[in-house]
Amino acid sequence: MPVTIKDIAKAAGVSHATVSRSLNGNSLIPEKTAAYIRNLAEEMGYLPSAAARGLKTNRSRVLGVIVSRIDNPYFGEVVQGIEDALKGTGYSIFVASSNLDCSQEKSIVQAFGEHRVDGVIIGSLYFSREHSNSLTKYGIPIVVINNQSPRNYDHSIAHDDVFGAQEITRHLIQLGHTRIAYIGNEHAGRINRDRIRGFQKAMDDAGLPVDSELMIGTTGSTIDHGIEGMKTLLTLPRLPSAIFCFNDLMAIGALKVMQQEGIDVPGQVSLAGFDNISYSAYTTPALTTFDQPKRLIGSEAARMLLDLINRGQGPDGNNKHPTRLIRGQLLVRESTAAHHPKE
Repeated sequence: MPVTIKDIAKAAGVSHATVSRSLNGNSLIPEKTAAYIRNLAEEMGYLPSAAARGLKTNRSRVLGVIVSRIDNPYFGEVVQGIEDALKGTGYSIFVASSNLDCSQEKSIVQAFGEHRVDGVIIGSLYFSREHSNSLTKYGIPIVVINNQSPRNYDHSIAHDDVFGAQEITRHLIQLGHTRIAYIGNEHAGRINRDRIRGFQKAMDDAGLPVDSELMIGTTGSTIDHGIEGMKTLLTLPRLPSAIFCFNDLMAIGALKVMQQEGIDVPGQVSLAGFDNISYSAYTTPALTTFDQPKRLIGSEAARMLLDLINRGQGPDGNNKHPTRLIRGQLLVRESTAAHHPKE
């Protein structure tokens, strides 16, 4: 059984009110008595009740975080950034994975409401407007990260995917590649569209055509979807000399297929991903990618949410933050190389 204030009072030979005041720093209790009680409480293994404290302050000191998939290393780094920002604030987090399932979203929203979280960070690519409205009805402020529909939210942190895709594509063009494929995630909405926009803009700036047969769409962004997209490219009469994948996981899948088929990367085909998840540095060859500052994105989202909470800014307030765009940087590794077309 956990130690209670009454247990401490009995051991100290004082009233439970004296113990409570001592632990809460009430100036009416002499410091000598308060210090004795604090030390005794520590020795007995007393932990204050967050639930009881929440009843007094009307705050749970807990933030909810919703991600698409907990097993995606991208979200692991985002969550680490959130925790970095919360150090020393007294806040903790509940992390839940929607698994891109609408019924799961509903359960998460209900659980967050029941636990009276002070705010929610939505890191899931897809999140129904119905369920975000439910959070609003509970009076819970929301900050979204890289959401496919940030315009539906007043407070959001997003990565500049147009810029990132341009940087990747320019790098491939500078290496002499002109026949470049893109393997994307059609279910990623705005993010996929922005990466295609960046890809097309870099191609247009270089005066290069975008071959529609090299624009491959899949229904997700896992390793398996990269495998699927690469197998589609293998059905074409001629392979591209370079491939840009929606993210690193898909690039890892594409790399696996090419290695199985005996296609040399980057000797025959250069390959680039996006996000710079930890695995990307340890593939063979190591992946060229665009380093999305995931921990920074997470920490900035947490700071924005804490600012809303501390200002007493609920979802119906007038204090709106524009979407904040954050830029990363190109990381050139071993999976891309100069193109030397055969004579």
